[in-house]
Amino acid sequence: MTYKPKLIEVALPLMAINIESKKQKTMGAASHPQSLHRWWARRPLAAARAVLWSSLVDDPSGDDRLSDVEQQAERDRLFGILEQLVLWKNSENPAVLESAKAEIQRCFPDGAPPVIDPFGGGGAIPIEAQRLGLEVISGDLNPVAVLIQKAMIDVPYRFAGRNPVHPHLANELAQWGRATGLAADIAEYGAALARRAEERIGSHYPRPADNPEAKPLIWIWAHTVASPDPSWPGSVPLVRSWILSKKKGKPVVWIEPVIDRASHEISYVVRHGGEPAAPSVDGGVGTCVATGAAISGEFIKHEATAGRMGSDLLAIVADGPEGRVYVSPSPADVSAADVDPPEWRPAGRNPEKLTGGTVTPYGFDEWWKLFTPRQLLAGTTFSDELKSISADVLRDAIAAGLADDGERLSDGGEGAQAYADAVTTYLAFVVDKCVEHWTWMCTWHNGNEQLRNAFGRQAIPMTWDYCEANPFSGRMASWASQLSGVVKAVRDCLVPPGSAPGRAEQVDARANMLKHSPVALSTDPPYAENISYADIADFFFAWMRRNLSDVWPNECATLATPKAGELIANRHRQGSLRAAEEYFQEGMGEFMRAVAASQADGVPATIYYAYKATETRDGVKGSTGWSTFLQAIVDAGIQVTATWPMRTELGKRLVASGTNALASSIVLACRPRAAGAPMATRAEFVAALRSELPAAIRLLQSGSIAPVDLPQSTIGPGIGVFSRYSRVVEADGSAMPVWSALAIINDELGEILDGEESEMDKDSRFALSWYSQHGYSSGASGDAISLAQAKDTSLTGLEEAGIGETRQGQFSLYQRDQLAPDWTFLGDKRPTVWETTQYLIAALERSESEAASLLHTLGGYGERARQLAYLLFKVSSDRGWVVEAAAYNSLIAAMPALRAAGGSRGDEMTESPELDFEARGEN
Repeated sequence: MTYKPKLIEVALPLMAINIESKKQKTMGAASHPQSLHRWWARRPLAAARAVLWSSLVDDPSGDDRLSDVEQQAERDRLFGILEQLVLWKNSENPAVLESAKAEIQRCFPDGAPPVIDPFGGGGAIPIEAQRLGLEVISGDLNPVAVLIQKAMIDVPYRFAGRNPVHPHLANELAQWGRATGLAADIAEYGAALARRAEERIGSHYPRPADNPEAKPLIWIWAHTVASPDPSWPGSVPLVRSWILSKKKGKPVVWIEPVIDRASHEISYVVRHGGEPAAPSVDGGVGTCVATGAAISGEFIKHEATAGRMGSDLLAIVADGPEGRVYVSPSPADVSAADVDPPEWRPAGRNPEKLTGGTVTPYGFDEWWKLFTPRQLLAGTTFSDELKSISADVLRDAIAAGLADDGERLSDGGEGAQAYADAVTTYLAFVVDKCVEHWTWMCTWHNGNEQLRNAFGRQAIPMTWDYCEANPFSGRMASWASQLSGVVKAVRDCLVPPGSAPGRAEQVDARANMLKHSPVALSTDPPYAENISYADIADFFFAWMRRNLSDVWPNECATLATPKAGELIANRHRQGSLRAAEEYFQEGMGEFMRAVAASQADGVPATIYYAYKATETRDGVKGSTGWSTFLQAIVDAGIQVTATWPMRTELGKRLVASGTNALASSIVLACRPRAAGAPMATRAEFVAALRSELPAAIRLLQSGSIAPVDLPQSTIGPGIGVFSRYSRVVEADGSAMPVWSALAIINDELGEILDGEESEMDKDSRFALSWYSQHGYSSGASGDAISLAQAKDTSLTGLEEAGIGETRQGQFSLYQRDQLAPDWTFLGDKRPTVWETTQYLIAALERSESEAASLLHTLGGYGERARQLAYLLFKVSSDRGWVVEAAAYNSLIAAMPALRAAGGSRGDEMTESPELDFEARGEN
């Protein structure tokens, strides 16, 4: 090793990071930077914070003065800091942040290098670098992403610590820290904008005719087409679900379509209780609710593209004096939505082909067609009023004493005009957030009784029954609710204490890297099979250009977001999957070569990769995109030094049938490969793996890496060996591809885990082998006798050890519900690792405190139980025993907490004399 390793290159408290990442992903309406504006696939802030900090802090293994025990003690201390740092509640905790910054300063007494994220996207990595007091450079090719980044890491710093300028706020506080003054102005001017809009169009959102005391929140509509059945000359609705509310213990609230066969009309009535009607559309194929005739998908598309798709109002969701009410619609409610569309409308074409679905086949080929006339009227009205509000902010800013210098925000201004531009930018973000909730792509979630926003995923799929929100309700999807999210983000989350302003530029990632050398890269780049954010970002850009062209002329100069330079493998854009993969690999290779040329010495670059589903190539199972990505890195002269699975789905199923569940993403730590790196033969590569991988795996296990994460984590040290060579040569002289190297690494991992069996006691070795063949099913006692003899034990001894029993010529292992309820470890005359592992799991299923107490009692057996759990997880996962695999995974994941609660330490356990199984006796 020619460099001093950083913590991320050796060990991480991965479970603590992943748990907090999951929490932050599901924070809902809490204050969070993501509330500023929609962006897709943001990294959880906990993960970004942990990755940045651990990539800058030295691992103790680089200090030759420390013994192994002292190194682990120092690593535990660093883990403690990191585990506190990732907690959301500590995001603004001065003591925690200063402690983290002090470690960075200790490792970089002359100052850490600038952090760069050239694929900045939604800005999670840049803002976390700011939180750590680092110099930040960000950027993106997409102007929507760039403006989000500017609003996060640049604009609020210009006006931090300033008083608000709105006259109503002049004497409210003596001091306005951070960006609280700016946030207060956004709230005041945003409320004024809503009042003006309501004066203009509020009459188009009346109270329900059949319940005038209720305030309307949502109108639920359905697309309609003519029935293909000639016996029904009218149109019929296409409804995915008639259910409005379904709560445990309460009657189902649903919509009944009432068929009038005399007039050939359909009306809609809200029912409470009873049996809801069957959906009238599923998978793009419909059913006529009047006659039961089938409506083909092609017929629906033909009617839609011909402009003959209509809409019916199904129900109104409202707040009444007693709470939530659902109101049947009346003709007056329908006519209120019949408005003339505005002259302006968002221009541009929807993507014709988009992974995940698009509405273009139904004729909705332009952005404005995604809105009803009343929704367009609402969006354009708020947009219109934004310009008058901007003039008010400028006037009040001058009156409050800000410099009347005319300098714009985009030119670096900090006076009155720049301040007006800043407030306008954030209010334009509110318009963007609103139009995402004011489009017929929004649907009703009947489980939690909420509106689903348009971009729940990175697609533009066809929706059938849809929602129209009331902009003036003050509740869900209203202007006030979207304004509140922006205000909270600016007030609570921007300008972290002790941070400095960052830079965000609209520039190609490769050029950005070379422009700012030397830097420390931390980025979440596009992936081989990624969504085209440039296509779907045009939904927002159409509104941004209208609202912010004067404020950000350079970023809003084009008619649409740039597509040609977007670095993804888009088969629709490149013509074929192969051409798309070649385009991506070539472009990513160029970027990685720029990284190799610009990465600061002494710091690993950290790169996120969204791990995708596996496929089989040449008989080997793996991820094509993953190996393609790694190949681009290796070919660019970069060595991978670590890989860490980052999960945000811990509440989901962690084990899939027959295979490991995949991480949400993997973070790679990598460095430029040493100049003059040698070549290696296949045999030399395998020999190096066998020499170095066992110690690396033991270190991962000592940190209680969950078994589902072990294969991906092992890729780090394994591909680190592979990528430190200039190339690995096969027997025929060809260069070994990454795909083959990954297969070899996975095979070596299996052999190392299998080899750990030899460290178990004889009874446990028998149990592991029997479990691998039979699980908890019974097998012939003759087979059990033969296996017991091979493992140097006996069936009598196995029964004495409490591992299993023979009945009627059949042997089976005890299941956990058959374990002796009065068992104690200290009272067991023939203790085994197998038995203690099962008792630990059983105790954990009852309570964590019981399991912690038992683990403390087990001493060294606790460490071996953890080791056996890894082996049993592998067996269970390979055999598709999902429940069993989850049990072993849970035990290992809980080990750190159990040790802390039980007052024991892993390194103390491994040195316990109780690990001498033979000395305890087995006969």
